[in-house]
Order: sequence, then structure tokens, then C-alpha cells
Amino acid sequence: MELRHIRAFLAVARRGSFTRAAEELLITQPALSRTVAQLEEVLGVELVDRSARRIGLTGPGQEFLPHAEQIIAALDRGIAAVRKDLAVRLGFSWLLPDPWAQRAMSGFEADVGSSVTLVRCDDLLQALRERAVDVALVRGPIRHAPKTARAVHLYDETRVAVCSESNALAHRERLNWTEVPSWPLVVNTRSGTTGPWSFPPGEGPEQVIETGNFDEWLESVAANRGIGVVPEVARRRISHRAVRFLPLTGAPSSPVHLVHLPGHRGHLLDRFLEAAVAAAAP
Repeated sequence: MELRHIRAFLAVARRGSFTRAAEELLITQPALSRTVAQLEEVLGVELVDRSARRIGLTGPGQEFLPHAEQIIAALDRGIAAVRKDLAVRLGFSWLLPDPWAQRAMSGFEADVGSSVTLVRCDDLLQALRERAVDVALVRGPIRHAPKTARAVHLYDETRVAVCSESNALAHRERLNWTEVPSWPLVVNTRSGTTGPWSFPPGEGPEQVIETGNFDEWLESVAANRGIGVVPEVARRRISHRAVRFLPLTGAPSSPVHLVHLPGHRGHLLDRFLEAAVAAAAP
């Protein structure tokens, strides 16, 4: 009997479905079925009742369940004890989403016992390549990622427009997405969510002002070099007297992903990803 057998059995018992349990464990359904069958062969009893539409547990399965849960819980406590000084390094370029960040970090730290270290980076994907971070929070399209990188979608953010107080748009109540290309667009080329790539070929802004990080982007907008487009969280979190935020109608939402390299930090990073996805749920 191996730990994978017990984890497979617990996933099936928890999900009540081989399909959903296989998705949770990131393995194929046939592989999961074989693993549970191997456990039943070792024990000499059937644990899972496969005769009904919804998978259930047999009598021996129900009796074995609390013991299996105790085994995995004890193992997780032991892992947490030796990993208490380990931390997952979360890279971000500006303004972590709220309340997602607080929920994800507190949930992970409470369940696992390890901590989350926040690392601000202008070039998140390069930091990931260099292993300066374990996982990167990437807003907008994922461009120039390592070939082996994997992305976990969290949710989508609403976009808003930003302009200088001295800009003619400052007195408008709102801006339509189709109007954006008619204005000079200030773009954060490293971690920005909106740029020429956000529009169909030939329909993007005629003039683009490139900046290398969020602070340069914000001050360029404040100096009226052009307008910007940013996730709505900026309107709630940024206090800058020289800029004005405008609702942006008709704009596509901006995706938020966690990007990581498979195999790096193993189980610890898997647990953080689980906490992150749970925190993003409505």
C-alpha cells in the first residue's frame, strides 16, 4: 500500500465521482480507477460501490475512510512541521488584487503552516525563469512565457480608463472602449494589461508611449503624455491628485493568472495553488 492509493481513495470518497476525483488529482480516470482497484486488492475488500449512478462507499469503505483521513492528516502535519520555515515566493508587479491576496495567503498559511513571501518584480516571467520567484501573478495576456510554464486562471478584472486632470477627458463621465485607440496610449510594456496587443491588427492606437514599470506608467499618465487603461482595482487603491479614473464601457475583461514552472517546489506550491483558487471562488 502506498500513499497514492490512500489519496486516490479519499478523492473518490470526497468527490463521489471518479471523473471529478481524477480532475482534482490531475490524473486520467483510468489511472485513478486502477489505483483504487489496487488498494482494494491489497486490502482484500471492495471499498467503492460502483453500481449506482453516484459513486458511494461500501461498508468496509465507510469503515476505512476515517482511518485513511487520519493517515493523510498526520502526514500533512508532519510535512508542515518540517516546512514551517519554508515560504512560497509570490511575484507581483503592482497592487495585489484584494481581497483575493489576503484570503489566499491566510488560507495557505493556516492550512499548511508555511508562509508566503511577496516579491515585487517589473519583469515577472523573467523572475520566474531565474527562479527568483516560485509563482507569478500575471494580469492580462501571458506573453513570452517559458515554454514549460503552466497558468492557472483565477478570475477576470474589469477595466477602467485613466487620464490626467488636465486632459480633455477629465470632464467626461465615461469612455467607450472603441474610443481608446483615438488617444495616445501609455503602455507598461513589462506588466501592463492593455496595449497594442489588446486590439485587432490595424485597429490599435496610432500613438503609443512605452514605459517600463507601473510607477513610470502612472506618472506618464499624470503628466498628460496620454491615457491609460488598467484593472478597476487601481481606482480603489491609488490616490493621485493628478489623475482621474473613468468607467470604461464595452471593454473586454482582463484575466488574472498564476504562472509557475511544473515540478518546482512540488507539493508546497500545489497547496498554494489550491488555496489561491479557493480564494478566487465567488
